[in-house]
Amino acid sequence: MKKTLPFVLFLVLIIANSYGQQIEKNKPMLIPQPVSIIQNNSTPAYILPKIINIIIPKNDELKKSAEQLANYINTSTGFKSVIIEGNSPLPKSIYLSISTDKSIPDEGYKLQVNSSGISLKAKKPAGIFYGVQTLLQLMPSGITSKTKLKEDKWNIPAVTIEDYPRFGWRGLMLDVSRHFFTVAQVKDYIDQMVKYKFNLLHLHFSDDQGWRLQIKSLPKLTEVGAWRVERTGTFGTFPKPQPGEKATYGGFYTHEDINELVKYAADRYVNILPEIDVPGHSLAAIASYPELSCTTGEYYVSPGDRFMIWPGGGQHFYGTLDNTICPALETSFQFLDKVFTEVAELFPFEYIHMGGDETARNFWEKSEQIKNLMQEKGLKNLDEVQSYFVKRVEKIINSKGKKMIGWDEILDGGLAPNAAVMSWRGMKGGIEAAKMGHEVVMSPTDFAYIDYMQGDASIEPPVYSTLRLKKPTCLTHCPKV
Repeated sequence: MKKTLPFVLFLVLIIANSYGQQIEKNKPMLIPQPVSIIQNNSTPAYILPKIINIIIPKNDELKKSAEQLANYINTSTGFKSVIIEGNSPLPKSIYLSISTDKSIPDEGYKLQVNSSGISLKAKKPAGIFYGVQTLLQLMPSGITSKTKLKEDKWNIPAVTIEDYPRFGWRGLMLDVSRHFFTVAQVKDYIDQMVKYKFNLLHLHFSDDQGWRLQIKSLPKLTEVGAWRVERTGTFGTFPKPQPGEKATYGGFYTHEDINELVKYAADRYVNILPEIDVPGHSLAAIASYPELSCTTGEYYVSPGDRFMIWPGGGQHFYGTLDNTICPALETSFQFLDKVFTEVAELFPFEYIHMGGDETARNFWEKSEQIKNLMQEKGLKNLDEVQSYFVKRVEKIINSKGKKMIGWDEILDGGLAPNAAVMSWRGMKGGIEAAKMGHEVVMSPTDFAYIDYMQGDASIEPPVYSTLRLKKPTCLTHCPKV
């Protein structure tokens, strides 16, 4: 039997915990706020000595956390950190240890700071890693500087902290399709994530504006699909490519790039969830292999032109260009089998995201191939056509030893038997899927879309919606206005 809601994600909820509580005067501001923090006001602060001994037992994973801590300290303070293998602390040392204390959860830790030294213990190395992130937040903000700062004293307040994550899936999505980010930039994104104890990076590899993942068996995906004509200005208002205009903007990740990123993330206790968005949002794939479409036409990688129309007033959106992979073609599923074979080999994480959102079906309504599919398979409507596609994709992903997750539109027409749902159109879809016994990740637009405008639209770069910080941070206890 499946568990109901074994993991639930609110991208900003862990930040909300820091602001939604009454913060005591002079209490350290930590994000996320620990389960328990006691400010020892009667105890003098710990002052970093010029030579800092970091004591660890013989453990390769702990050594990585110790090296990260030492690197931050040495770079910003100019002090010298010495990592020593040992099973007991030294005066004024930072002591990292693995504990047999059963009260500490797997990713939890206990941190104690006083004038005589720092003790950080956990049941597993992941807990030490997260405890180090908390310790860095307790230090003056300059500790993360990439150059030496002129500080006389580097103080850490005397505190006792017990902490563990409230959510197992703590994710952030990075859209590398609409805008390409280099390997170095993705690494920096991971570094920023782990400061706040996120543990999952969701990479959106494919969309109408670019295909970013090398698939060796389908070379045109990156030869063609990874490049578009360059435009600047407001996304969604650009003209489409002109005749003879060269596609110069883009890029993609090779298998070697992905191996490097997967290892970099794993060293920081981060999993990478790959997303290949189908059947909609597939213009880059169709530009590479036009035979994937039900509709004959000239296809291109979108530079940010408007070919999807949202009429409003409750009317369903539609496309002026067919950007969907055709569910009626066996070649579509052969194509996806090749894609997911390589995706599964590259990413060790147990899930693969298939997208499934915002499928414009107005071209399907006119397609003889779709009509024939509906008659052959006994499909009553286009919801069931998409469900047929989703269930075929799930079988492909499952055959690679992976589980499938998709946006909440995959509920339409009947959910695939083992699929997990990522609920973005509010929380209704997630609740519905959970009641059906499916695993659910909550990432609703009304709380979790942190790339929206966050202030007055008159002074911010235009985005189609606004999300003020005060809304997600009072998610559980919002004061009446």
